[in-house]
Amino acid sequence: MSTKARHLSGKIVIATHNSGKLREMRELLAPYGVEAVSAGDLGLDEPEETGLDFISNALIKARAAAQATQLPAFADDSGLCAEGLDGAPGIYSARWAGPSKDFDAAMALIEQKLNEKNSRDRRAYFVSALALVWPDGHEETFEDRIDGTLIWPPRGTAGFGYDPMFLPEGHERTFGEMSADEKHGLPKDGSRALSHRARAFQALARACLKK
Repeated sequence: MSTKARHLSGKIVIATHNSGKLREMRELLAPYGVEAVSAGDLGLDEPEETGLDFISNALIKARAAAQATQLPAFADDSGLCAEGLDGAPGIYSARWAGPSKDFDAAMALIEQKLNEKNSRDRRAYFVSALALVWPDGHEETFEDRIDGTLIWPPRGTAGFGYDPMFLPEGHERTFGEMSADEKHGLPKDGSRALSHRARAFQALARACLKK
């Protein structure tokens, strides 16, 4: 993150074509009066994510959207990292779901690979990296994570992606069984949010947003 944060206001582009991620981002931004349009709504192309970490890929998406629209752009790059698979799928989490975004198949693939390795290590964590990029090149980045355990079979139909197989530490329900407010609602008392994306967003909001 830059040494001096810049406050965000007015209209912003959310640099995603993922409907589930877009919904979560809009819900997080709503209390701050920021008008959000998506890259998908504007017909922007999805840039190739060639970064080697989450922050780099978030910046690639936000930079492309800011340049194309001349508006501030907000992007997330997130993924599931399985300890028993040496951190995979990690930055390739979306790619494991294939062009059709079949996360049921992606979750089954994780389970298959854990079984092939005869791994009893079910520990995992979700990472979210957020990037804010202005048309003049100013950039802000934030990253956080949530630790948990992989369960099988998956449980719940809420959320999206790998949520149904991820049981956050200290909880008895998966992300797929939690409401949006439970998963990424921002606590009014200032305590830490639950989800990786909400935790990263808390840091972003403290630095760059005003109610």
